[in-house]
Amino acid sequence: MSLPPQLLHTLEGIKYQVKDAFWALSSCICQQSAKVKINGRTFKIIRVLGEGGFSFVYLAQDEHSGRQFALKKIRCPSGQEDVRQAMREVEAYRRFKHPNIIRILDSAVVQDPNGDGQIVYLFLPLYKRGNLQDAINANSINNTHLSETEMLRYFKGTCEAIRAMHDYRAPIGSKSEPFPSRANQSSSARHAPSLPNSPRHSEDEDEMFPHPEGDGDGGYSYHGPGSGANVPLMTRDRPEEHETIFDGDEELNRIQHEGANGNAQPGQTELVPYAHRDLKPGNIMISDEGQPILMDFGSAMKARIKIENRNQALLQQDIAAEQSTMAYRAPELFDVKTGITLDEKVDIWSLGCTLYALAYSHSPFENMQTTEQGGSIAMAVMGAQYKHPPSAYSQGLRDLIDSMLKVKPQERPDIHELIRKTDQVLASLR
Repeated sequence: MSLPPQLLHTLEGIKYQVKDAFWALSSCICQQSAKVKINGRTFKIIRVLGEGGFSFVYLAQDEHSGRQFALKKIRCPSGQEDVRQAMREVEAYRRFKHPNIIRILDSAVVQDPNGDGQIVYLFLPLYKRGNLQDAINANSINNTHLSETEMLRYFKGTCEAIRAMHDYRAPIGSKSEPFPSRANQSSSARHAPSLPNSPRHSEDEDEMFPHPEGDGDGGYSYHGPGSGANVPLMTRDRPEEHETIFDGDEELNRIQHEGANGNAQPGQTELVPYAHRDLKPGNIMISDEGQPILMDFGSAMKARIKIENRNQALLQQDIAAEQSTMAYRAPELFDVKTGITLDEKVDIWSLGCTLYALAYSHSPFENMQTTEQGGSIAMAVMGAQYKHPPSAYSQGLRDLIDSMLKVKPQERPDIHELIRKTDQVLASLR
């Protein structure tokens, strides 16, 4: 009897989770750190920071400079299509540039030394304060809570990051692709990117990684122990056109420099909204300055998807089940209807769940009935069955949450209206 593809994928993910966990655990037991060599440099794996189906995030330290990073390791056991899917996360990090969106520092594609396909490594800044879920957990343990002003400031910064995605403008005539799930990829896809060259090293700047063009605000340089002088990893003045991401891969370089060689005239753009599709407190880091930093773009894709038949509907349900956390997933993704257009309002629902979790320490649909009494999170979500616990929060905060948790997407505010509403609630608290 053959198993369903989704179950096979889940079982395969569990297998690699066990292998990576055993690798990390055995290093601790043996009191010696595991090491990986990437782009000619050796990195010491200090501990696991997080894990997913086919990915682990480690605290890694460069043996040469002593700098520390969050190293995301994505296993690609099924060949080139898995690598392409992983690389779409790299593309997303480079596509969306905003102070509240994490910056990728470097990436590499290497062969798995155990022969299990390839591995994509992503180097990301290390945020020592953790993420909003960490803050929620700490508050639950200590019986404390965020102030209403503090949670709304985290929320507004996250909304501004999402606005950069929902308002993304691509050059007219651009041939850039969405970031599809493995289940939504063409068999005629190009080969995966080749392994990048070793990073350039500048004596003047002690620079280790390429620098994507962006806002240049604080919170992106990291100084690890033993790094000596406080020299940033990334500088603000290198023009993006001198940056090479992946040698020999026209597609990724074209996407990075979108429109440079296309048919569009300079300045001619069109709105191409993207959706994050997995917004939750665990995907929002806290910078050293206390700013929210949106991360984990593995589920990001073009927001507006027209559902013309049942097969397309089932495909989108499968993608959402694989990539979007259930307790934060919009109701229209649980039972996708034929004849509708999915859009960026899926993120608005998830933002409502996120703000609720900041206020009450859990998603509106993770309550005693659904987690301990056998209730269905899916049914609770599709019926918007939730309540506000007794609290001292303002009616404005409650109304803001309620405005986002509407079953019908058209009844939810768009990201611009949501930011205006958030500003109004913040103003009322002063």
